[in-house]
Amino acid sequence: MQTLGLTRAFVFFVVAFLSTAALDAADRLPLIDAAKNADVNALRTLITQRVDVNAPSADGTTALHWASYRDNLDAADLLIRAGARIDAANDLGATPLWIASSNGSPAMVRRLLQAGAHPNLALLLGETPLMAASRSGNPEVVAQLIDKGAGVNARGARGQTALMWAVSEQHPDVVKVLLSHGADIHARSDALSQMMAVPPHGKPEYNRMIPFGGETALLFAARVGDLASAKLLLAAGADVNDKDAWGVSAMVLAAHSGFTEMVEYLLEKGADANAIGPGFTALHEAIMRRDVTMVTSLLDHGANPNTPLQAWTPERRSSADFNFAPAIVGATPFWLAARFAEPDVMRLLAARGADPKFVLRNEYYVNDFNDRRTQATTAVMAALGIGGGRAWVRPDRAQLQMLILESVKLAIELGVDVNAANTDGRTALDIARASKLDSVVKFLADHGATGGKKTP
Repeated sequence: MQTLGLTRAFVFFVVAFLSTAALDAADRLPLIDAAKNADVNALRTLITQRVDVNAPSADGTTALHWASYRDNLDAADLLIRAGARIDAANDLGATPLWIASSNGSPAMVRRLLQAGAHPNLALLLGETPLMAASRSGNPEVVAQLIDKGAGVNARGARGQTALMWAVSEQHPDVVKVLLSHGADIHARSDALSQMMAVPPHGKPEYNRMIPFGGETALLFAARVGDLASAKLLLAAGADVNDKDAWGVSAMVLAAHSGFTEMVEYLLEKGADANAIGPGFTALHEAIMRRDVTMVTSLLDHGANPNTPLQAWTPERRSSADFNFAPAIVGATPFWLAARFAEPDVMRLLAARGADPKFVLRNEYYVNDFNDRRTQATTAVMAALGIGGGRAWVRPDRAQLQMLILESVKLAIELGVDVNAANTDGRTALDIARASKLDSVVKFLADHGATGGKKTP
């Protein structure tokens, strides 16, 4: 039997979520305890004493549930021959077959199906044995269930299908079986909208309804980086430019998740390198992740090096979610690369036609979030950390200072005004001094930089 970590822990919860608190009648405990403990001799003795083999615990779990969970074929045989109800369901709707399927146990599934177990009895949340088997990842179990009539395209409570489960858990062998039996590659999970925000949360313009869900199996593959399953899905006719309910394409989703090989493969198969959906492209995402290889692939496939970021993206409160802050909305890829101190990416972008002299002009909140400021930030200032927006992938301070210096040098070489002032009057030299970036201060001074009208 396959051991599945969190999945197995969930199965245990389904089987026994009330058992530890339940006070069973005295004549029920011995049989269920024997099944829990995989004590076949005790089971045999109790059955010969004509104990009720279908007596459930308070949560509806029977001895056969426990025999299935323990993957104990001998115990299951004894109970089935003694008249155990094959499709008994506990309070969550779990049957012995659902449990065996979730365990990924071919022998137990075969035995239960032979005894007449119904392959389509689902949990109360709609998860069928086939979905459970697809999640656990044993293709033999999946094939057995389908051969006995399991609904390949049945849907769970939120529209999930067995194919989505197989892909999300990265089981391409299961995906192959499901596709060969007519799994719908165009089925989508249910969509819903949720109010999401970024700090300061009390500002209406930083709150908006964002759609979630509406994902096909290919989008799940992009989310988790399951390249093998993505290849199977595209070969079966999946749309390489598929988008979720928010408008995020499979490639942008893969880029956000950091799966470079997936991005490269989708590009090779014709994915739109400039898909922008809700306001951000794969190129923006690749820069946020400091992924030079991904940036190169996107540019090689026609990504526009001057497409501005059009929208902020949400983050969960107190999380480390990768997101684009409101302060950098409007930024171009070159400006973002400067902001995140990525000189190699800046160089790549400039060689492909990026405008290094772009100035980001927008408004954002600082300090106690009642202080709204305007900015006019050049790439040089961005490299020095002005303009907001968190750098999610950061090198150590010593390396960062070298990268900032290299980024500043490159921007100035490409024609960015060394003495341009932000709306508060500060210049790059003021910013470098305030940040105690001595090597950058020296370089700027050597290249004619002067201080501005104000100091921080």
